[in-house]
Amino acid sequence: MKYIIIGLGNYGHVLAEELSALGHEVIGADISTSRVESLKDKVAASFVIDATDEQALSVLPLKNVDVVIVAIGENFGASIRVTALLKQKQVKHIYARAIDPVHRSVLEAFGLERILTPEADAARGLVHLLEFGGNMETFQVDAEYYVVKFTIPQKFVGYFVNELKLEEEFRLKIVALKREETVKNCLGISCREHKVVSELPENCKMQEGDQLVCYGRYDDFQKFWKAW
Repeated sequence: MKYIIIGLGNYGHVLAEELSALGHEVIGADISTSRVESLKDKVAASFVIDATDEQALSVLPLKNVDVVIVAIGENFGASIRVTALLKQKQVKHIYARAIDPVHRSVLEAFGLERILTPEADAARGLVHLLEFGGNMETFQVDAEYYVVKFTIPQKFVGYFVNELKLEEEFRLKIVALKREETVKNCLGISCREHKVVSELPENCKMQEGDQLVCYGRYDDFQKFWKAW
């Protein structure tokens, strides 16, 4: 795929570098010569331009790429103006980075395809890592709702599923329970892997290593984790 990334600070730089390493065609643009210079050998093309200037922005092949990503973060005014200019030029697929709720709210008014919140996502990811180690995976459905898979803490072991009161008290819906089983691979060697429990009666007792997959609001997940 082809991408244009406008704003080559820390976030935009890593984004451009990683996409390019995966074989995508990346065009980078920034007002800073040093930022562009540091990336020019790693992307297909790079431009030193003030993207808030409509004429300068026209230098970029906006209609010939799959996605234009506005990675500008700290300069709120520049981020909004560049996004507005892209909409004015009828760029179809625009992603834009938001660094706080106000920034996000303004960007939402443009009806963008996607608003990126890397700082918030990274902070939440670190909280999950600190609290649960590497035993949690999250999928964000929208601004409020998540699907979360987590290995149950040791303190859950021995409780019945209904005793956790996930739905009654915390409005979290259990999507699935995965439980470790001993299976044989294609070589006939025994190994352990998690399998979905096809039926989940309320009197199902939690076992060590069980994984729960739940759906609900992020705020309700926080309340659940704090309560336990």
